[in-house]
Amino acid sequence: MKKKILISIVTYHASFRILTVLNKIKKINKRKDDFKILISDDCSTDDTIAYINKIKFPKKIKVILNKKNLGYGANLKSCLSYALKKKFDYAIMIHGDDQYDAKYIPSMVKKLKEPNVHAVTGSRMQNKLGAIKGGMPIYKFIGNIVLTKIFNILYKTNFTDCHTGLWGYNLKIFKSIKLNKMNDDYIFDLSTRISSVNRKFNIKEISIKTYYRTEVNRWHIIYAFNFLRHTLTDFFKGKKF
Repeated sequence: MKKKILISIVTYHASFRILTVLNKIKKINKRKDDFKILISDDCSTDDTIAYINKIKFPKKIKVILNKKNLGYGANLKSCLSYALKKKFDYAIMIHGDDQYDAKYIPSMVKKLKEPNVHAVTGSRMQNKLGAIKGGMPIYKFIGNIVLTKIFNILYKTNFTDCHTGLWGYNLKIFKSIKLNKMNDDYIFDLSTRISSVNRKFNIKEISIKTYYRTEVNRWHIIYAFNFLRHTLTDFFKGKKF
């Protein structure tokens, strides 16, 4: 039975890389399911929107250009709300900067179709040597291991990468998880993970490679601090959103 699948490409200062992502998605065999692409740009101030406006999109692609910057989490929430409204079965979230390769989408869909799988994430850390070869900065590599370990100890899980931005959802989980209660910032993915774990939803990982370019150390330090703060706060409060 064919499934309705929304591939959401969330962009912010992605520039020409949006074309790379779209070209990779074009190569995916979509005959088995009903795919649609949603591009949601979060009010980029570089040339991303100019690149998007140059593209002649087929009917299977919808473009949303936010008039103001909503934040990473709020942008994802708008994509998921669209998927729920249009009654899609699954939603795949991929970044427009091509850090997470679109070639993994078929593997994610296949995993989502397995019984009792509620979400799928791409793990850069199942193959740790691959993460280093892909250009992951050492400070980020070590931070990922430490923070993921803390999460696993607190929540009694065995994830290998709690910081990935590549997610696939069985949209039925959002009958329980309330999107309007979720974070609007970069902690959105963490909120989804915590809420899913608390509800005994099954999150599966697939091994992926990623590609790193410009890394801003200060931003990652802020992210690590917020990740740890939210992980501890939500654990002791027992939040389910």
